[in-house]
Amino acid sequence: MSGAGARRSVIVIGGGMAGLAAGCYARMCGMRATVVEQHFLPGGLCTSWERKGYVLDGCLSYLYGTAPGRPYHSLWKELGALDGRRAIHLPEFIRVRDADGREAIAWTDADRLEEHLLSISPADARPIHALARGIRDLAGLDLSVLQASPPGLRTPLDWARLGMTMLPFIPATARWATVSAGDFARRFRDPFLRRAVPHLFGWPEIPMLAGLSLLASMAKGNAGFPEGGSLALARAVERRFRDLGGEILYQRRVDRILVERGRAVGVKLFSDEELRADWIVAAADARATVEDMLGGRYRSRPLERMYRGAFPIHSQVQVSLGVKRDLSAEPTWVVHLPREPYRFLNEERDTLVVKQFGFDPTLAPPGHSVAEMTFRMDYRYFERIYGNRLYDAEQAQLAGQALEQLERVWPGIGADVEVTDVATPVSYERYTGNWQGSSCGWLLTTKTMPRMIAGLPHRLPGLGNLVLAGQWVEPGGGVPLCAASGRNAVRMICAAEGLEFRSDRP
Repeated sequence: MSGAGARRSVIVIGGGMAGLAAGCYARMCGMRATVVEQHFLPGGLCTSWERKGYVLDGCLSYLYGTAPGRPYHSLWKELGALDGRRAIHLPEFIRVRDADGREAIAWTDADRLEEHLLSISPADARPIHALARGIRDLAGLDLSVLQASPPGLRTPLDWARLGMTMLPFIPATARWATVSAGDFARRFRDPFLRRAVPHLFGWPEIPMLAGLSLLASMAKGNAGFPEGGSLALARAVERRFRDLGGEILYQRRVDRILVERGRAVGVKLFSDEELRADWIVAAADARATVEDMLGGRYRSRPLERMYRGAFPIHSQVQVSLGVKRDLSAEPTWVVHLPREPYRFLNEERDTLVVKQFGFDPTLAPPGHSVAEMTFRMDYRYFERIYGNRLYDAEQAQLAGQALEQLERVWPGIGADVEVTDVATPVSYERYTGNWQGSSCGWLLTTKTMPRMIAGLPHRLPGLGNLVLAGQWVEPGGGVPLCAASGRNAVRMICAAEGLEFRSDRP
């Protein structure tokens, strides 16, 4: 490519969504770009894997940006992520079912949700009306404006525009940003709803602002599931990067970042190969970047505080099944509330989370289905046992315990299971390099919400020519945030180099 940018080069560490996006935008801005990825696949945590004809998805339940003209859609268009890909839209997000068969369903339509919850408990009209009103009030909220440009580059005019965009939503934002789903549930009188509502938005700690915005986005068709799943989405962005002339080096792991005179100048791989560039975008695990690749010499105090436990993370076990049974008529995502707690890996559980992907026929052979169960788990136990026979035995035990509980939901399902796959927090860490196997960086809670709005530093003190990108510097994580983070990393490079930022190259 011609222009001033052609004289500049970028090495991107990590081929997840943030790294792939950074590579794409670097090429669009005329820079030479090389992505270095330790795995043999693109996508990082935005991934899925195939087992005997079944595609087991490890990431997406929905994707913001699937509707033209809505938030994040232009980002995916620039990255070619949804080209020729159908977005599957569902009328409900999740449902909660107790042992007596009562159900609370998170319909995406506010009117339908309101009517449904009132039919369960007319005595809870006040919180139910507030919930529906919140969805309506937040229907036009565009949280993507917070990632439209890096905070460090915003001019007074940018801040003024941001303020004007957010102004109509300030009352609703103030009302819901500091209230978690668990907090909100305590406003209900009905015992079933008090137990069910914390799970209607994904997890009890989630701020109601995020949960209500999600339902509003789904109702507008802007949070669908991209047909083919997570890895297919990542491969589309990889294809865009290659079409733009970018280079991806797979199965190459960065040992350290080369620094000269306080400036990042390249990377040294574990193979002893050295690669040099004008800029480094570190789109890998931020802790590994700072502590391992840079030897702890350029610590960011906000990040260091968070890694010491100030903010929570989400580690999980995912048990995936390929079954010779058509489950497409079943609800997509159900949180089951058993009558009595059950034991799973020596811990008592009071919920069973089951998801089936029958809505996407590309993920299983005809008449067959993919189902999965997820369990929040402590990484440290799996770290201790990894590498010995106990780890393999525990994986088999986890699969057996999960299937035993699933039999209560779908009797006889065990006889139809053709594929069983267990991913532990160590699996996530091993294949993606993310600290303690976190599947979404910092868990989005009422505590992390202000950080999501304010943002974390994307530069390290005392180190030039390096920009951080990805879920560890974008509290709340998620695939769109990571892609936007990669985009903004290149915007920061362009600003430092005096280059025009472009996102429109064919």
